[in-house]
Amino acid sequence: MSVVKVIEITSSSPTSFAEAVKAGIAKASETIHGIKGAWVSEESLVVENDQVTEFRVTMRVSFVLD
Repeated sequence: MSVVKVIEITSSSPTSFAEAVKAGIAKASETIHGIKGAWVSEESLVVENDQVTEFRVTMRVSFVLD
């Protein structure tokens, strides 16, 4: 039997939402092992001087407990 834990994280990228997701998973995997999936629950932008400067995502990350 396995038990899965779900955490919520937020990450960002100056390039795209996809890159923000990749950056978040990469950072989470430095300390969390056994990541099985992620669900993006929110996307937002930072706008400065009429230009998009940052893409942000909030996601739920699931991983199997040891």
